[in-house]
Amino acid sequence: MKTLNVVIIDDEEDSISLLRIQLKKHCAQVGVIYSFNSPIKALQEIEGLNPDLVFLDIEMPELNGFQLLERLTPIKFKVVFTTAYNEFAIKAFRFSALDYLVKPVDVNDLVEAVNKAVVKDSISDKQLNHFQRQMNLERVNKIAVSSLSGVVFINVDDILYVEASSNYSILVLLDGEKVIISKTLKDVQEILEDRNFFRIHRQYIINLNKVKFFNKNDCLLTLENNKQLQVARIQKDKLIEKFGAV
Repeated sequence: MKTLNVVIIDDEEDSISLLRIQLKKHCAQVGVIYSFNSPIKALQEIEGLNPDLVFLDIEMPELNGFQLLERLTPIKFKVVFTTAYNEFAIKAFRFSALDYLVKPVDVNDLVEAVNKAVVKDSISDKQLNHFQRQMNLERVNKIAVSSLSGVVFINVDDILYVEASSNYSILVLLDGEKVIISKTLKDVQEILEDRNFFRIHRQYIINLNKVKFFNKNDCLLTLENNKQLQVARIQKDKLIEKFGAV
């Protein structure tokens, strides 16, 4: 059985080290493993290494994963993307039939990806273009809210928090405007939870990007406009985990 010549490109050394250990321990097809924490350095040396398989991070300084691949076309190796992207981007990966692993990488998913790489063709320019088009669709960052006169489109980033009000919900926007919608907070949660929102209490869903301070002792959260909201104690640890607090 031919062993795979592997390259890992990721700006995080910890991610490289973990992936290297997992590959050596669980993937017998893998032979020599090269790694780069700089996409520029990888670009300079990768053709000389003639890899069979490349594990490629998406978000990196200097060049992102797709920019790097554009400079290497035609691509002569197989690619597995490693990503911390949200569910919307993952849908785009699936739609474009590109292989990907979500960080932190699950061993079973890794083994499956390597097994597929053994028999699969190299990534094509068509697949990359297809992915980028799909990503543009997935990046639409507005929700449609019904009103008496029609449909209002609200930018998700403009929502500070959502408050329950009986069978309705109140969207509180950054500019102080309040939009009442005929959906329960549970309905709103299903719409927003994949867009970096989190339900902190039976009464509130907050935009995680707008959090300013969290008082762990009082379970009191302060948003960027200095509005304070109570966090349910059972949600306290989950909230902290969302930020990867140390």
